[in-house]
Amino acid sequence: MSKHDSELVKRQKAAGLNIVGKTNTCEFGLLPTTEPKFHGPTANPWNPEFSPGGSSGGSAAAVASGIVPIAHGNDGGGSLRCPASCCGVFGLKPTRGRNPMGPLFGDSGGGLAHEHAVSLTVRDSAALLDATSGADLGDPYAAPYKERPYLDEVRVDPGRLKIGFLTAVPEGWSMGVQIHPDCQLAVKDAATLCESLGHDVEEVNPEMLGQPKLSATFGKMFSCLAGRVIAYWEEELGVKIAEDQVEPMTWGSYQAGLKRTGADYLGLVEKTQRFSRKIAHWYDQGGYHLLLSPTLSLPPVKLGSFDPTAEDPFYGFKTTNAYVALTYIQNLTGQPAMSVPLFWNEQDLPIGVQFAGRFGDEATLFRLAAQLEQARPWIHRKPPIHIDSDGIRF
Repeated sequence: MSKHDSELVKRQKAAGLNIVGKTNTCEFGLLPTTEPKFHGPTANPWNPEFSPGGSSGGSAAAVASGIVPIAHGNDGGGSLRCPASCCGVFGLKPTRGRNPMGPLFGDSGGGLAHEHAVSLTVRDSAALLDATSGADLGDPYAAPYKERPYLDEVRVDPGRLKIGFLTAVPEGWSMGVQIHPDCQLAVKDAATLCESLGHDVEEVNPEMLGQPKLSATFGKMFSCLAGRVIAYWEEELGVKIAEDQVEPMTWGSYQAGLKRTGADYLGLVEKTQRFSRKIAHWYDQGGYHLLLSPTLSLPPVKLGSFDPTAEDPFYGFKTTNAYVALTYIQNLTGQPAMSVPLFWNEQDLPIGVQFAGRFGDEATLFRLAAQLEQARPWIHRKPPIHIDSDGIRF
């Protein structure tokens, strides 16, 4: 139990939100699934044999099944957008510094982690971000000021946008991953929809966005974050955490993080900052407003797909790299990005598409999301496991 409310929670309560419980997540939010050994797995309401994604999978499953209309989550490599994609709901990761992380933290993992929510509607996500956004005193980052409330943006015509789209993962973003045909189809379908709405849409050569060994850079930064998370809780609890008190992959990540020096970490930060400048110039020089891609490289996977083996406690992380090859990028750059539920495959599993905007430009994301929501509504699509006026349906 936390000793006090964070600034984010204070703002949520001040807005009149009711906190009804804690949703399930993987241990320390380290995986894109929700299968902690301590609490047990959360099932995907579209098919209980499948993962709801993660790490905010409990939140996305709760929203998709109708338990709540909106649920908090955070995102250090795709942990809001991944479960939103798997569960067929809307998920937005804001710009770095848009929401506060105080009073205990200024950032998490060098600015990798961002706070917001998954929701049934675009409107609710916009309204919540209006209630919580804005720098707190002493914050190390401050996102650019918004022109108007985000709730107003959902009623603004987005105009004619230039949207580039990817059907392949750029070099260095992952270790040779191929995007699943269903996910490629979802992107092409979204590109066609955007074009029908009057936007300029063109496929992007992935070589233009490549960066050698980028996934390795992120993995090393993430191991530093894992090491710090364990160290933080040791300080908070006043005890030394033993290997048998955490899951094997958590322990392995913790040990890997401890082996990296301060100089190593700062070098990783410099690499991500250089990559961020490259991406920013690509948007600016090409006149792009948004980059469209699959949210994930695969459709929802079955529960157990990230389980470590006795021989390889890092198996889950290696699988993760391929799965979130297109979401962790915006955690490195700090750009806002959203997963929009526009496509279901032949197995009736949702496959989200991701739109990544320019730094500080959530407004364009909300405008386009509202337009897409109107053109192809998803709120009436109910998973087999859901709650309605007559109770729970299976």
